[in-house]
Parts: sequence; structure tokens; C-alpha cells
Amino acid sequence: MPRFTRAELESFRDAEVPDLLPGPGGPPLRLLFVGINPGLWTAATQTHFAHPVNRFYPALLRAGIITEPVDPSAGMTEAERDHLRARGVGITNLVRRATAKASELTRAELRAGGEQLVRTVAEQRPAVVAVAGITAYRTAFGRPKAMPGRQPEDLAGAELWVVPNPSGLNAHETVQSLAEAYAAPARAAGIELAPVS
Repeated sequence: MPRFTRAELESFRDAEVPDLLPGPGGPPLRLLFVGINPGLWTAATQTHFAHPVNRFYPALLRAGIITEPVDPSAGMTEAERDHLRARGVGITNLVRRATAKASELTRAELRAGGEQLVRTVAEQRPAVVAVAGITAYRTAFGRPKAMPGRQPEDLAGAELWVVPNPSGLNAHETVQSLAEAYAAPARAAGIELAPVS
């Protein structure tokens, strides 16, 4: 695992991380996970949810959404990206610019990110969208009373879910609780969940 100094990480502030989406002629996009925005470690490695204490990939594995462990902290390999694509999973963010904490984002940025997400979903046509973070979702879409889980409205034709954020800062969630929360939209998206040993 790489070790970044605080100064090295700070140099990635406002950097962007490309979406993980299917290529032309590849497997269809079934489930699009939406993070809030890249953290500095994510920007440094150009890999979504890359911070060593982030529980995203362990939760995907525990849920059976992916079948092989992924260690993104040094940057994801192309084979690992292809595994996610082959399972019908994509990843994007509400806001593209990297910050040390999501709380640094403005309401206007989150609202603009929600509008951009609608365009991305209309273009990519996933079966299900899962936004990881209820507070960011409420702000981005002007839904102050939204609750986690399946949302009553679709998003650009996709079934819409709000799931817990896997950040280590979200301390009351565990890998197991995240796995259960992520398995529900994956099933709705038609992803065949692998048995977990």
C-alpha cells in the first residue's frame, strides 16, 4: 500500500477521477453506484473509494456483488476494473472534484452534480442507481425528507436507491451492514449474487 504525505495528498485537491463505466460492446451496466465526491486518496490513485479504511469493496465482496477481493489503496488494476464491469457494476460521483471531506462541497455543487447525474444515467441506462450517502442525496435532489432505501421515484428511467456511505467516517456502519444495504439494489438490478463463503 502506498504511503502519501499530507502534502502529497493535498496536491490532489480538486483533481478528478474518471467514471468506471462499461466500454462499447461490453456487458450491460446494471448497477451504477454514485459516491459523493472523490477523496484525496481516491484522486491520488485514480480509483474510486480507494482510502484504506473505506469499506466499499469489502462490502461488495461480502454481498456477493463481486467475487474476487479488490484492494484499491494502491490503485485498481485493469483486471479489477474489468471484473466490476463484467458483473454489471459502474461507479460515478455526484461531484467530480476531490476534497479532503465531503463537507467541503457547497449545496450548489451538489445540486449541479444531481443534474449531471440525471444526464449520465440517461446516457448509460443502468437498471438501478444507488447513491451512497443520504445527506448528499437530499441536498442534490432537493428531497430533505428522503429516507434510505428504494426511492419512490425513478431517476432518468432507472430504479433509484439511497444506500449508506462506506467511508470510514461513517462509523456506525459495518462491512456486514453495508453488504446488506448494497445487496438489495444489486438484486433489483438483476445481478446474480455470488454465495459468500
